[in-house]
This record gives sequence, structure tokens and C-alpha cells, in this order.
Amino acid sequence: MAASMARRLWLLVAGRGLRPRRGCVRSHSPRRTFATERRDRNLLYEHAREGYSALPELDMERLCACPEEAARALQLRKGELRPEDLPAIISTWQELRQLQEQIRSLEEEKGTVAEAVRALLVSMGSLRAHGREIRKQLTVLYPKETQLKEQFYLQALKLPNRTHPDVPTGDESQARVLHVVGDKPAFSFQPRGHLEIAEKLDILRQKRLSHVSGHRSYYLRGAGALLQHGLVNFTLNKLIHRGFTPMTVPDLLRGAVFEGCGMTPNANPSQIYNIDPSRFEDLNLAGTAEVGLAGYFMDHSVAFRDLPIRMVCSSTCYRAETDTGKEPRGLYRVHHFTKVGVAGTGEEGLRNDPGVLDMPTQELGLPAYRKFDIEAWMPGRGRFGEVTSASNCTDFQSRRLHIMFQKEAGELQFAHTVNATACAVPRLLIALLESNQQEDGSVLVPPVLQPYLGTDRITVPTHVPLQYIGPNQPQKSRLPSQPLPS
Repeated sequence: MAASMARRLWLLVAGRGLRPRRGCVRSHSPRRTFATERRDRNLLYEHAREGYSALPELDMERLCACPEEAARALQLRKGELRPEDLPAIISTWQELRQLQEQIRSLEEEKGTVAEAVRALLVSMGSLRAHGREIRKQLTVLYPKETQLKEQFYLQALKLPNRTHPDVPTGDESQARVLHVVGDKPAFSFQPRGHLEIAEKLDILRQKRLSHVSGHRSYYLRGAGALLQHGLVNFTLNKLIHRGFTPMTVPDLLRGAVFEGCGMTPNANPSQIYNIDPSRFEDLNLAGTAEVGLAGYFMDHSVAFRDLPIRMVCSSTCYRAETDTGKEPRGLYRVHHFTKVGVAGTGEEGLRNDPGVLDMPTQELGLPAYRKFDIEAWMPGRGRFGEVTSASNCTDFQSRRLHIMFQKEAGELQFAHTVNATACAVPRLLIALLESNQQEDGSVLVPPVLQPYLGTDRITVPTHVPLQYIGPNQPQKSRLPSQPLPS
């Protein structure tokens, strides 16, 4: 069955005028196989190979049954693999299965011989010779199995999830708007951007931090810090009231957990910060609580009666955002931020005139079967901006991380995972500050956040803002050790 599907896929690829990539078909020289190249290292496979976890259970039967669907997914998504890579993956998988069946048969025969040796002392000599011959064959087959496993997993783990048939095709511009809630706020004055608003209120600092905490970092002060705490606590309280279980998760995680979630800590460039391997081998800063929550359930099963499992977690997220140069300052893209993430169903957030979008194929990444984004209107930016995202990952992550549920009869099945952002603090701060700004520079506080701030309005502070006294000042201040001017 799988062989016939592979032939169908070869015909599909050839019919499009495509040829397999060089290096994707197994070479007779081990020095030339892509499995031995450093750039193809896969931490999830290495994690399983070293015995920390079982090998990922990729759904190759489904892939071989519908190779056209898999080829189309590769064609429409952004990723390392292309449709012409599929035949080599299927061929390697078939060869690996045949080899494993041969090994299994020989091992069974070896066991039979061992039993016969113990039972039939008369023919012990010939049976032992037969056993030695089987061991000799297995000695040759085991290394070949190891090589095929590595060759298969290093490519197959790059395959994306299936795509929902209703997902739009194309890039971000093809996103389908499903709902728009509320109206854009109207102003009798020219609305200001969040950075100008926040700096005048002295609740945000982003200037002169390159020598302190690097580019795209920030401080929140006073009402700015209270807004962050208010947003986080409001979201947590709402979700806990809806039945979500609160969690805290590690910020540092192994690369195998990232790759099990469909992320690539070894990519170049990567959105993931890696800890110095000379001090701590294979530790990475999490860019979302989803990774930590997935690691919590990795290699575990949950009882069927406890489903669905719904978790909520507030965490600091670290991301090596690419510097596009379009918005060199501001909170829209920063290297660290606080976010409330959920594993389970998404929840309605603050009223910021949001729009719900069905995201197209090139925005799904590897794990998502379907993804919905919510965007809020940001008057200072003059456009909508993403504030939350929810993804249905089906069994993509659970097959890689062995997250399962157990029925009452004891049968184990792969769970389906869903993850969403309930509250991305910097993005919501942009929408709140810009949508609730007043002509006098103050900002109205939404009623649900007023208990956390103790006021209904953020106004210009009474304290004196910090005065810069470092180098490169237009008018340099006199330091205590410097003499008075004559």
C-alpha cells in the first residue's frame, strides 16, 4: 500500500516538472549523506536516540495514503522541505520498516533457537552454530537500522501538520476576516502613538538602554507597571473562573521540547535564545509558555474522564525578534515581554475593537492545522495589530512528545493540543494607550482595570522625570568632582 502511494507521489512530482533535491536520496557513501551533516542535526531525534524518550510516532500511514495532500501542504507553507523531498522520506521509511521487520523476524528466530538449545541438549552444537549465524546477521543489520532511522527522522520531522481545507492560501495578506467587534475610536485631535503617550506620562522608558539591556528592551514605571499587573491578573482571574488550572513553567527548556512543539532552536537565524553551551548544554529561553506546558505533559498520559485539560500560565517570553527597521522603537516587537498563555480553549479579552482572522497557509508554521488571530485597532499606528493567536495543532505535537490519554479500558491514544495567547501585555498596552488617549495627554483606564490601578485616569506625574547625565549630552551637566566655570 505504502509503496504504491510512493509511486503515485513520484508521478505527482515528476508531472510538475520537479526533481528530487540533491542529497535527499540515500548515498552509498556515509560521508555524503545529509544525515551526517551538522546543519541537519535534530535535538528531538537525539533526545529519543539517547533513551530519554521514545521515538516520535509520525503518522506516516496517513501521509502515504494521501501523498498529494502532504505535497500540497509543503507547496503552500513556508518551510525547509519542498514536495520533491517527499519521495525520499517515504522511500526511507519503507526501507526502515522492511529492515525492522527483518530484524524482528531474526530476533524471534534467535529466541526460538535459544529455547531449543535449552530444550534439546543432543543437537546443541548445530543450534548454537545457527544462533551464531543469526547474531552475525543482526550485527550487520543493527547499524544499518540506526543509519536509516537517523536519515528518516532528520527529514520527516521537518514535515508540517495537515492543513484544514478552509484555510486561505498564500501569505499574511490573504488572511480572511471572520468577525469585527465594535467601531474604531473617533478623535477630535490627531491621535498620538503609544510611545509618545507613555513617555510624556513617564510610565515607559525605552531611550538610552542599549548599554543597559540591549536593543528592543524597555522599562515600565508606575501606572505602566500597574497596567501590566492588572492585565495579567484580570486575565488569570477570568480564566481560572472559567475552569482553567493555573500553572507556572520553567523559562529554560531543552531543545527537544521546542522541536517537539514544531520550533527550531538550531535554525539560523532563530527566534530562540540559546544559553552558552560551554556552561549549560542544550538549554534555551522559552519564547512562549506553550513550550513549558507541552514539556509538563511530555511522556505522560491523562485520564480520559479528565479531558479536556485546560491550563493557563503567565510567563516572561524571550524572542530574538528580527530587526526589520520599520519600527525601531516601541512595544510592538520586543525581545522580552509578559504573556498569559492557555492550553485549551481561547477566551474573550478586553474590548479593543478587535477583528478575528482565519490565517493563511504561510502563517501556520509547522504545528498548526488551523490558526486564528485577533487584531486590535491601534490608532497611533493607523492600522490593526495582532494581539492574540489561537492554534489547533491536532496530534502533531503529541505524536512527537508522546502526550496521550488513557481510556477506561487502558487503551492509550494520542491527545490533540490547542494553544492560544490570552494576553500579550505589550501589544495590549499599545491598543489601550492609543485607543483611550485624551487630548490633554491623559489616558482613561478601562473599568475592568481600575481596581488594579486605583484610578480611572492616568495623568502626567507629579515627580520630576529622570535627567540624563551621561555622555553625548547637548548641554553637559556639571558633576560634583568638576570645578565651577570661571
